[in-house]
Amino acid sequence: MLFKQTQQAGNLNGLLPCVKTKNDSAIFNNLLESSNPTMGDGPEEAPPSDPGNVEAAPGTADRVQERGQWANKTEFVLSMAGEIIGLGNVWRFPYLCYKNGGGVFFIPYFVFLFFCGIPVFFLETSLGQYTSEGGVTAWRKICPMFEGIGIASQVIVLYLNIYYIVVLAWAIFYLFNSFKNPLPWSACTNSWNTAHCQNRSIMGHESALFNITMNDYEYERPDVDMVTPEEEFWNIHVLGKTASLHEPLGPVRWDLALCLLLAWVICYFCIWKGVKSTGKVVYFTATFPYLMLFILFVRGVSLPGAWEGVSYYLYPDISKISSPRVWCDAGTQVFFSYAVCQGVLTALGSYNKYNNDCYRDCIALCVLNSATSIFAGFAVFSILGFMAHELGTDVASIVSSGPGLAFIAYPRALSLLPGAQFWSVLFFLMVLFLGLDSQFVCVESLCTAITDMFPHVLRKPGRRELLVLGIAVSCFLLGLMLVTNGGIHIFLLIDQYGPSGTSLLFIACFETLVIGWVYGADRFYDNIQDMIGYQPFPVIKYCWLFVTPVICCVTLSYNLTDDWRKDTLPGLELGLASLLMLLPMMCIPVYIFVHLCKSPHDITLPSSDLPQAWPQKPRLTLCGRVIFEGQKASRRGAEEEKLVGEHTSRL
Repeated sequence: MLFKQTQQAGNLNGLLPCVKTKNDSAIFNNLLESSNPTMGDGPEEAPPSDPGNVEAAPGTADRVQERGQWANKTEFVLSMAGEIIGLGNVWRFPYLCYKNGGGVFFIPYFVFLFFCGIPVFFLETSLGQYTSEGGVTAWRKICPMFEGIGIASQVIVLYLNIYYIVVLAWAIFYLFNSFKNPLPWSACTNSWNTAHCQNRSIMGHESALFNITMNDYEYERPDVDMVTPEEEFWNIHVLGKTASLHEPLGPVRWDLALCLLLAWVICYFCIWKGVKSTGKVVYFTATFPYLMLFILFVRGVSLPGAWEGVSYYLYPDISKISSPRVWCDAGTQVFFSYAVCQGVLTALGSYNKYNNDCYRDCIALCVLNSATSIFAGFAVFSILGFMAHELGTDVASIVSSGPGLAFIAYPRALSLLPGAQFWSVLFFLMVLFLGLDSQFVCVESLCTAITDMFPHVLRKPGRRELLVLGIAVSCFLLGLMLVTNGGIHIFLLIDQYGPSGTSLLFIACFETLVIGWVYGADRFYDNIQDMIGYQPFPVIKYCWLFVTPVICCVTLSYNLTDDWRKDTLPGLELGLASLLMLLPMMCIPVYIFVHLCKSPHDITLPSSDLPQAWPQKPRLTLCGRVIFEGQKASRRGAEEEKLVGEHTSRL
């Protein structure tokens, strides 16, 4: 069908997906390489979209390997699920739901999900599948002037690769200690305990796990003389926490450093062979946490006091719905938990076959992601309800105790259960695997982006393994400063201001505006129809054009004004926070300026090797009126069409 459409359209680009065999692709690319690189008046473009299919003669040392694809749809779906379903779903969502009005929080959450999360999630996944490129080169081919969108997303991924894996190091450290009897964080008789340690006392202080506020992690209470053993284990034995970032970072805590090294070794061997190894590993890492979460849920709801905890989780407080902060928390949660604006979805989608039904996959993954978040709340709050029942207090004082649910409140609750070691091992294994697949998929995304930017250099035997090793070693060395005595302060700065809601919202605005108004929403819908055989729900088009950019801009404006009015950071922290936030955001205008200076002509023209089944159709129509006409093929594209025509006539 596609071949017939291409013949009717008379355009080269629609024919490219038909050239699928390795030998045909090699002949085609050799023809292109032999053509005059200076012909045509279009913009200078990247190499053909699938240069990995080019291979030299057998036995040569410089042959370029194939780019690779998922072996089947299951590998793609599990990899996507492993990336988007992580610690933020299991811990941050339940806490935000409790904090922001219980069941009322679902209203802003689903508004952001339907009008921002799903449209951007589908946009990035389908973009990767359509271009068969990573997070940077996909945007370069769609619109060269906005290549900075891809660079900005990789800066976010770099943040994640450096600091997110530290959470896995903490989980490994707790996992090793979970085999001790009694659990070392359940008693005040250890060498690190102070005279202030008091077993099973409840300290009230608001906290969550990730991306809340800096103050949420403070544990000093000048008005309270006693602290719990769980707090001392976390702050003294695990972190060796200093008072502030203004103090020296102190020495590297080598027990944590070894755990960090182990996490990187596991991560490396999960992805060192590309999708061939990643696709197999996710069968275990993406499914095993569900088994453990289900076991914890069954155990939790069977405990006394469990349903009191669940009622705290879901009880609706309608007064919260009018708070702008509740809406901002919902938007940030959607963007962070769906891994949008990080280039990861584009990279994973790029390994799909051209005709994969990515629309159906995206809808199923979004349903799974949100359902997991809601379900996790029952597992978390049922255990916390039991803890409140055992200690004779209310759930609110437990949810708001210590620096985080994962490393103080929940381990404390598990220590009250019979067979505490078993439940602690089970819990920290779940934390480890929840974070592991998110971590190695982020590394895979960065590796894919770099490889696609330099395919003829990095897509050769042994080069990928060296690239992944280089990324792992570099991020490990940078991460060592996060496992010093003062490292927790740097960790919290990166967590709050690195992959922050502000940066993600800024990138999302540009992504939707470029696809909707520059490249053309109708043209992108035609591309999707060419891939999957039908057009997606029309509402998504109007979300790209109007709804998503408006919601993101309004939320972004509120975030900027509210955050800087609320946060009174000292000079050093303020400087680092500003740098972390502005670095990815500045990539977009900088690259626009660079392309305007370098080649001001046709910088919005997409690459001619992208398949266009209906190039004569308008790029954008609204209410039956043509807003932007279709773009004709450049002279270079016509020459390529001639070359392909000569090639196909000889087959």
